[in-house]
Amino acid sequence: MAQASTGDTVRIHYSGKLTDGTVFDSSEGRDPLQFEIGDNTIIPQLAESVVGMAVGDTATIEIAAENAYGPHRPDAIQTVERTMMPDGIDISVGNRLQAKASNGENLILTVVEVTDATVVLDANHPLAGEDLTFDIELVEIVAATG
Repeated sequence: MAQASTGDTVRIHYSGKLTDGTVFDSSEGRDPLQFEIGDNTIIPQLAESVVGMAVGDTATIEIAAENAYGPHRPDAIQTVERTMMPDGIDISVGNRLQAKASNGENLILTVVEVTDATVVLDANHPLAGEDLTFDIELVEIVAATG
């Protein structure tokens, strides 16, 4: 039976959980996630865990925060004057906004606090600082490298 290798395009079903068991994402009810092993489109440790698996195999993968979305960085939280926010933008707590960094990179910012004068924005990934557990099943090896 064929086993997945680095460079193969594969499809997996998955369920991602936090350490308290909260499911933060799942392919349940959706098409399986397709990616090329080693192309860095998903968390590298998750992709590499598929290497050696055959179609139908399942695994549980634990990924420490530093190998997932990194630590939660306090320096990624900024307070800005409310007047600096563009008109028509919904700045309700929990909303996610898009902005451009000085280097041209797109940033996703989460509104974490709003006062009459200021808005606190968090540029950390929502899963930064979280250890993650994935239950995966290899559904298909779409294209093998060798």
